[in-house]
Amino acid sequence: MGPHARLPRPLSSKSRAYSTTLGALRDVRRAWRTARADLAHARAGLPAHEEDTTLVTESSWTYLSSGYRPGEEFLAAQTRHEIAQAREQADRVKAEREVWR
Repeated sequence: MGPHARLPRPLSSKSRAYSTTLGALRDVRRAWRTARADLAHARAGLPAHEEDTTLVTESSWTYLSSGYRPGEEFLAAQTRHEIAQAREQADRVKAEREVWR
């Protein structure tokens, strides 16, 4: 039995008791955020939040390209090279330590 076997189940578990608690927590958090937003609106002199308002967002997507741009490809290659060098250096240091033990 590993050390993690005795840990309590996560709050987002699917059991009824935990999901009820999680739902109640979400409701309380939502109410708190709404109250904070209403207070911020009042301080800014904005009208109060209305429950029957609807937010409409219009957007469109356009395909630009795939993959890296030329400069990004260079940076990615350089990063891969530096990581490989760091790993090689770490392997050399580890091998040297083992020789002196």
